[in-house]
Amino acid sequence: MKIVVCVKQVPDTESEKALRPEDLTLDREAVDAVMNEMDEFAVEEALQLAERTGGEVTVLLMGPEQGADTIRKALSMGADRALHVVDDALRGSDAVATSAVLAAALREVGFDLVLLGCEASDARTSLVPAMLAERLGLPQLTFAQKVETDGTEITVERLTDYGHDVVTARLPALVSVVEKINEPRYPTFKGIMAAKKKPVRTLDLSDLELDATEVGAAGAWSAVDDFTVRPPRAAGELVKDEGEGGRQLVAFLAGRKLV
Repeated sequence: MKIVVCVKQVPDTESEKALRPEDLTLDREAVDAVMNEMDEFAVEEALQLAERTGGEVTVLLMGPEQGADTIRKALSMGADRALHVVDDALRGSDAVATSAVLAAALREVGFDLVLLGCEASDARTSLVPAMLAERLGLPQLTFAQKVETDGTEITVERLTDYGHDVVTARLPALVSVVEKINEPRYPTFKGIMAAKKKPVRTLDLSDLELDATEVGAAGAWSAVDDFTVRPPRAAGELVKDEGEGGRQLVAFLAGRKLV
């Protein structure tokens, strides 16, 4: 079984982030970049499925050259090979454009199963899995907390507010996973050394037969018009309770329309 895991490099959630004044996009060079946490669970699930079925795992990343660091981590975890889509025109791509690029890359590499994290920590839209499945004409099994397959069909436990649903589909299919599905493994020294010899194929928009006007800021369906830097946190208001503390608290909350 050929499994492809779509991963994304995102700013470290602990880093202080800022927008670039010149194009109103996130300044990714100013913060540490890491693999999207949800995608780590997707990589781990792909590896476990490959170990059980005898399949192979390919990692697919769309992003700038520094995204190679995230690819190397996935390869160090145990993925077999990688595909990196790099093109300057991709800067500023929204979920619509991202799904178009990933779909074209997936058609290029071929697959039986596509795995993704259920969301990215820098956007948290959870849109790309559904958009990608639609573009590829695949059944989508989203928010999976357990995955089982016999190589022909795939069954997942889909996390819901009331527990879970059991959903089954025939392969090929697309699955997005939640953090409850597994515990991602740490890359070993042996894995890190082996990753240096694993094949990484690089593609650009021309290789995927995509027009630059369809992606990036030029093809985005949404845009940032303006932004304001968050002001420093102001000192809190100290109230000395001399018998009227309750009334003062209610007045404070009411003034902010919280009660």
